[in-house]
This record gives sequence, structure tokens and C-alpha cells, in this order.
Amino acid sequence: MNPRVSFVKYKPHHKLIVTFNNNEIKEFDLCKYLDYPVYEPLKDEAFCSKVTVKNGIVQWDDVIDIDPDIVYIESTPVLTHPFHV
Repeated sequence: MNPRVSFVKYKPHHKLIVTFNNNEIKEFDLCKYLDYPVYEPLKDEAFCSKVTVKNGIVQWDDVIDIDPDIVYIESTPVLTHPFHV
């Protein structure tokens, strides 16, 4: 099992800065998911920016979520502190 999400911050252009429970910080690009019907609401950056974490899972309004394993595997390491990104 991969690490779970402990914190998430929205970054413009549909990117997420994700901190995992093993203290890794990674960037996840949502763009390739936006054409799937379930993720279409995330095209609205105002809605997308309301991202939260619940039980280790990235989600929006308890309606849309992304598997934390996908987020972990498909994200890239952040080389700077997330508050400077």
C-alpha cells in the first residue's frame, strides 16, 4: 500500500501539491483527468481549488475523489518547500 495523503494545496492550472503521510511532497497534475465525465466539474478552477483531504483521500465536496494510490504513483517530487511553489 502506498502512502496516504495528509495535506493538499491547490496550485493554478489544475495542479495539486500533495503531502503524504510519509512526509513526501509531490505535485499531481489533474489535466489528463479533466476529460473524464466524473472529473468535468474540476475544469472550473474555483471549484477545483476547494480540494480537501478526508481519510487520506483527495476530494472535492464529498462527491469527487481520486484514488490516493494514483495520486502517489502519478505525481512528481517537489524539490522546494510547497509554500514557495
